[in-house]
Amino acid sequence: MKLSIERGALLKALAQAQSVVERRNTIPILANVLIEAEGGAVQFRATDLDIEVVDKAPAQVERAGATTVNAVTLHEIVRKLPDGALVTLADDGTAGRLTIEAGRSSFNLATLPKEDFPVMASSEYACNFSAPAPVLRRLFDKSKFAISTEETRYYLNGVYMHVADGEEGKLLRCVATDGHRLARIDAELPEGADDMAGVIVPRKTVNELRKLLDDDEMKIAVSVSETKVRFATPDITLTSKVIDGTFPDYTRVIPQGNTRKMEVDAAEFAHAVDRVATVSSERSRAVKLALEEDRLVLSVNAPDSGAAEEELAVAYADEPLEIGFNAKYLLEIANQVDRENAVFLFNSAGDPTLMREGNDTSAVYVVMPMRV
Repeated sequence: MKLSIERGALLKALAQAQSVVERRNTIPILANVLIEAEGGAVQFRATDLDIEVVDKAPAQVERAGATTVNAVTLHEIVRKLPDGALVTLADDGTAGRLTIEAGRSSFNLATLPKEDFPVMASSEYACNFSAPAPVLRRLFDKSKFAISTEETRYYLNGVYMHVADGEEGKLLRCVATDGHRLARIDAELPEGADDMAGVIVPRKTVNELRKLLDDDEMKIAVSVSETKVRFATPDITLTSKVIDGTFPDYTRVIPQGNTRKMEVDAAEFAHAVDRVATVSSERSRAVKLALEEDRLVLSVNAPDSGAAEEELAVAYADEPLEIGFNAKYLLEIANQVDRENAVFLFNSAGDPTLMREGNDTSAVYVVMPMRV
């Protein structure tokens, strides 16, 4: 195999591949990227046996062929080469070495046989549809902060993507929760997605997928089966196993009867929470919200480290209320708001609180209170 490729294109393709590779694995071949050159293109394939990413890039292929080489090392080499360099990759199959040349630099890396590289079995996808990148980006970006990190509740370690019934018909919905907070984000149902089975997309896949969704003009082809989900652009295909478990009935957690309404400038609120939380104890991170007519006082009282208080003008016309929250959870939710105003709906100091962006009900967040 021998090919020449522009450094920028090579770096972009390798960046996605090397991030999928498992750093701490016991199977040497899984640290490698499979390079396949044919025609006018080269493709890079990497996997950790749960996710597989295939990235195509244009190249001048002198000799078609394939080999595998350490993904992280190759990425580091290419990253340190000068901008605009033309990189030549040449593999001498018999010696088990890959030569990388650019300008006056030359590197020589050990390879492993391509036959040892595991290729993810393709599955029959029952449902195929396409969605604009910004739509998918919003669905996953706004929900992923609530993914649970508790390995024991593995079915919460991802984003639940499914078709749900909205007020105006069916819609595409992503939900994530860790038991303390919940995010529910809706989008218009893409054509062809009506009969999609609900799948739990793992956290690592959600993070990898983010790299496919930067181009606002891009349409993403989504394919879903009971065991796998695939997201594809013309250049990159990301295939992942889905979490084998049942996502809990999240609708029971979303409060319906919260009537005490507070409207606040989202950015001001986030900054104020951040400031007063500076003195909160690391363990509890508790912030108290004291509400009375058109006035909110945020306070922290940590006997070990000190106290803080800040007052905000808000729109609130209900009975006075005192309620406590984990500062980190409040901040993460406040940071999701794209609009100017955040609307909080309270019931009592012991009940879950609902938050949304202005009057928009397509993004709803729930946060559990804590005793302060």
